Amino acid sequence: MNPPASRRTFTRLLRIAAPFRWWMALSALLGFLTIGSSIGLMSTSAWIIASAALHPHISTLNVAIVGVRFFGIARGVFRYLERYVSHETTFRLLARLRVWFFQGIEPLAPARLMEHRSGDLLSRVVADIDTLENFYLRVIGPPVIAVIVGLVMMVFMGAHDIWLAASLVVFHLLAGIGVPLLTRRLSQASAVAMLTTRSELSVALVDGVQGLADLVAYDAQDRQLKHVQALSRGVQRHNRQMARVAALDGALLGLITGSAVLATLLIAIPLVREGRLDGVLLAVLALATMTSFEGVAALPQASQHLDANLAAARRLFELVDATPAVQDPPAPLPVPDWSAAGSGLAFENVRFRYATSDPPALDGVSFKLRPGSTVAVVGASGAGKSTLAHLLLRFWDVDEGRIVLNGHDVRAYAAEDVRALFGVVSQHTHLFNATIRDNLLLARPTARDDEIERALEAAQLHELVAALPDGLGTWIGEQGLALSGGERQRLAIARALLKDAPVLVLDEATANLDPVTERAILDTLQSALAGRTTLLITHRLAGLETAAEILVLDAGRVVERGTLDELLASGGHFRRLWDIQYQALSDAPTGN
Repeated sequence: MNPPASRRTFTRLLRIAAPFRWWMALSALLGFLTIGSSIGLMSTSAWIIASAALHPHISTLNVAIVGVRFFGIARGVFRYLERYVSHETTFRLLARLRVWFFQGIEPLAPARLMEHRSGDLLSRVVADIDTLENFYLRVIGPPVIAVIVGLVMMVFMGAHDIWLAASLVVFHLLAGIGVPLLTRRLSQASAVAMLTTRSELSVALVDGVQGLADLVAYDAQDRQLKHVQALSRGVQRHNRQMARVAALDGALLGLITGSAVLATLLIAIPLVREGRLDGVLLAVLALATMTSFEGVAALPQASQHLDANLAAARRLFELVDATPAVQDPPAPLPVPDWSAAGSGLAFENVRFRYATSDPPALDGVSFKLRPGSTVAVVGASGAGKSTLAHLLLRFWDVDEGRIVLNGHDVRAYAAEDVRALFGVVSQHTHLFNATIRDNLLLARPTARDDEIERALEAAQLHELVAALPDGLGTWIGEQGLALSGGERQRLAIARALLKDAPVLVLDEATANLDPVTERAILDTLQSALAGRTTLLITHRLAGLETAAEILVLDAGRVVERGTLDELLASGGHFRRLWDIQYQALSDAPTGN
């Protein structure tokens, strides 16, 4: 990353952390008091030992003895408070970062997020944000504390001799600026590479876990394991490089600290000989110099972590700064009222493609969906059926034409207001690792148990739930894997019915069901859907008898339209689809 980009990223991180500036200031003050207590403890102890060698009256040492006790206790108390406040600040900052990141990517779903692999998204949400926990503890805090300690020590040493202060400043600059610059130069490539490799490892692990059954089925688990091991070795290699740099930091800091103490003695001893400095203070100045380097000891590590923090932040900003595929108008129209006179939905010559290089997913599609009616959209896989649902929910916006809702283009409404009108059951509905009740209440959090029961009954799932030991409180596991494919789909149907939205979109809603269950659900849905506006999207031609109109899509275009009887009588594309699906049944033997 070039320097201007680094500065912009660092500035943005500071703006995000700005609400916690007083917490940071308090933590820095406590950090200074901790190191100040260490300096005070060592200096006072040195003065007592040196003075005691001269056999003074005990009253001369009383104040210093109390000082040793005070600094000894204060150091522990301030260290505890500093750790408590700094970690509290970090946890608050991480919480803010997670909320900020989720709010930033929520408008991108699903269109822009489809450009990223799930493992990469997981790495950004978890690992990259966790990396930024070092931003305050090891990047912001240490330089502030080092500057305060350096200024106080410069005044203290300068009160005895200006050359003592100058010597300390030089060595502090070497330890606080020279070593960190060297550290950053040596670790910059490894810090960024480690972040990238760790992201790739996360992607490989997520892909491996999600596709474990297929890997085993195709005997490909060894190849996947070798890939994961190679990435793991890469992470270890970069970690070792970072550790070697950290070891070099420690050695250099030890060398600089020792050199600073030696320089202090070389300057102070002649002053003692000349009578310009009390000999007792010789040990005090030497130990104070040594202890003061505790204030700059964390700076090389801060420099080492800076590039990793900037790289992690850049990956977060890269996603958050992406332009949403759908944006609300500056002044959206009021929430559309589906029950108002003249309400309805219409596609008017809609054209859309997912990418400029892709063929059209929809090409000049037009139809109307009136309140209380059912329109079915059928066609082979890839014909563009699901794209209709995506555009209705404003996951994407049309390229040409328009979708009209209550006489206005849907782009004139807020996307959330439009989505509130639709209850959707897709072929791949996501179920959360929670209870059956929790998954249903996602549609309507205020729903009562009797309303939930009616939705389950309409979806042919009430008997299964009633037979479970915990009933609605049964946990269904990750992605609902505790249920069968058909049961998961019926739960999704129940959730859509519970939402009680004015328009129901069934996008291959019965695709994972056996024919008997599919027929039973469709029969049950007929009563549940009575008077409800429904868009039925399917490639299976069951349950189309009640559709006011059937659209037949092929390569994104409407090639036929009409009622079931009209399309069967026409002998066209629909009739061929019908014959293909029912030929096997009609030719099957009726008995032995």
